[in-house]
Amino acid sequence: MAQHEPYYPQVKPQTSTQLMPSQSVETNNTKSKPSSLETEMSTTSTMIPTTSWFTPKRLLALFCVINLLNYVDRGAIASNGVNGSKGTCTEGGSCTSGSGIQGDFNLNNFEDGVLSSAFMVGLLVASPIFASLAKSVNPFRLIGVGLSVWTVATLCCGFSFNFWSISVARMLVGVGEASFISLAAPFIDDNAPVSQKTAWLAIFYMCIPTGYAIGYVYGGLVGSYIGWRYAFWIESVLMLPFAIAGFVMKPLQLKGFVPADSEKVLVLVPETPLSEASVMETSNGKDESLSLKDEFSDKSSIDHSKSKSSATMYNQFSRFLNDMKELLGDKVYVVNVLGYIAYNFVLGAYSYWGPKAGYNIYHMTDADLIFGGITIVCGILGTIAGGLVLDFMSNTLSNAFKLLSITTFIGAAFCFCAFLFKSMYGFLVLFAIGELLVFATQGPVNYVSLHCVKPSSRPLSMAMSTVAIHIFGDVPSSPLVGVLQDCINNWRTTSLILTSILFPAAGIWFIGIFLHSVDRFNEDGEQQESNVEGSSTMPLLQVNAGDISTSTQSQDP
Repeated sequence: MAQHEPYYPQVKPQTSTQLMPSQSVETNNTKSKPSSLETEMSTTSTMIPTTSWFTPKRLLALFCVINLLNYVDRGAIASNGVNGSKGTCTEGGSCTSGSGIQGDFNLNNFEDGVLSSAFMVGLLVASPIFASLAKSVNPFRLIGVGLSVWTVATLCCGFSFNFWSISVARMLVGVGEASFISLAAPFIDDNAPVSQKTAWLAIFYMCIPTGYAIGYVYGGLVGSYIGWRYAFWIESVLMLPFAIAGFVMKPLQLKGFVPADSEKVLVLVPETPLSEASVMETSNGKDESLSLKDEFSDKSSIDHSKSKSSATMYNQFSRFLNDMKELLGDKVYVVNVLGYIAYNFVLGAYSYWGPKAGYNIYHMTDADLIFGGITIVCGILGTIAGGLVLDFMSNTLSNAFKLLSITTFIGAAFCFCAFLFKSMYGFLVLFAIGELLVFATQGPVNYVSLHCVKPSSRPLSMAMSTVAIHIFGDVPSSPLVGVLQDCINNWRTTSLILTSILFPAAGIWFIGIFLHSVDRFNEDGEQQESNVEGSSTMPLLQVNAGDISTSTQSQDP
């Protein structure tokens, strides 16, 4: 594991002037020379380490690949090659064996729908936990932990032997994904150019439809030729390097967060003289009083460890409740998430039942490839277009709601009309246009979730948004659509009923246009409260290798 340089935050007693990376530091000869500790504190107050491989575009590319793998997994388990079908018997007594997961484990449509949503259980439980831990543990390391769990869980999916074993493995997949989905978007939002924030978010969320589409094709090919278990094993191998990278790469900090070790430094700084002589003396072990103090502290630490741990847990839980109360009291956030729930209810069922519905309604022989192709093209073009259009309109919260309501309503109309067509070609044209418009919401809806809250609340905002859209959206939608289809036994009618739910989603987002909304991205958040200038105050975008050595803060003595 890579060695990390210690972080020394600066304590601001009154005010300080922060220099932009392009500015050089002017030396005042009349002032005393800063100590070595002060110099180290200044030069480490940027968000990116001096030897970091990261640039903003590389960070975006890294997160996009990870997000793509997450959704390839979701698409693969919904594909006909991996999911398969039950065995059937004719009235004449001839039977055909089932295929894939459904055939091997003899699952009905409800159990099959539950299986698609099983990973959501882990996702919903773990997302708020990871979001809360981000305030005490470096978020970048939390992503590494989550990806490690994901890697092991997908490996176990391939070794499952019945419905319950694969269900548990899918739940663990959700736990692994929880850390990434809560924390990746705030990192991207911190480092994107101001005029392109929605476009960068759109590129990241473009990986959702793209991953699903690749998953359909990937699952269909791998499941048909070498077996559905190999689909999960290959995914695990592909994610392993990214899980390792989460631990060995030097971590970054999020805007609005005090680094995890800042509390210890805050205790040491007032008690330790900042003069160069004192620092050197302490580092050489010559400060006897400090040594005695450390020895006494070591003896007493055991007695107080339990009470300290309890107090820490209580403080974290109280802070979580306060943050939740603030989120639920934000009308802009609530309206945005309510519309997102209805939207995701439809798209979740589309992604899982789409290939089967297309096969049964229009007798598509290659339903996985057709739905995968439509989704990947429309997903990429629609998602990027939505981000670019909002940036062109000026990325405000009100404009985001306008775009969300208009594109969702028109897209829903096209998708609804598509399922009325008897011709497969007419269906494909209208459905493609509808998906193109519906996917344009991905950038704007997440932009609202990130910018209607203060910076320190963004991980929790994304986590609770994810929890809500899944627990009330695509988690119940897949099994409910399965139950509806079992009752009416008509995929066309089932698809029309499902598509109509997009209209209420557009109506909810339309309400958001008239709400008083304030972009809170530039609020200081927790740093303003603690008066600590941590590494998270400098966006990654504004730092490069040539500027790091000269990007310091001037502080009055």
